[in-house]
Amino acid sequence: MPLPTPSTPKCCTTPAVAPPIRVQEDQEFAALAQALAHPARVRILRFLLAQKECLAGDLQAEVGLSAATVSQHLKRLKETGWVRGEVDGPRRCYCLNPETRDRFHSLVEGLL
Repeated sequence: MPLPTPSTPKCCTTPAVAPPIRVQEDQEFAALAQALAHPARVRILRFLLAQKECLAGDLQAEVGLSAATVSQHLKRLKETGWVRGEVDGPRRCYCLNPETRDRFHSLVEGLL
């Protein structure tokens, strides 16, 4: 007598049509998401979103990390387009890039 085979749960059935391959969008999504893969960078973005702009010193106090560590996180966020920054003499002013925020939101919606 053959053993019964387990049935495949509904949630795991293969869709009738495979989704389109979106290499560029997938790479963009992964790069933006990877930049958010550290809690300190998420805190920095939340702070910038709430403040609209700030000075680097404010970020150190908010995140509770050394200036060098905050600088490294800002560098990563700037490289991926999450943050824009200006240097005005000794002042460094940073703000969230709304275009990147909107693009990430669009990519998340496309995933879901």
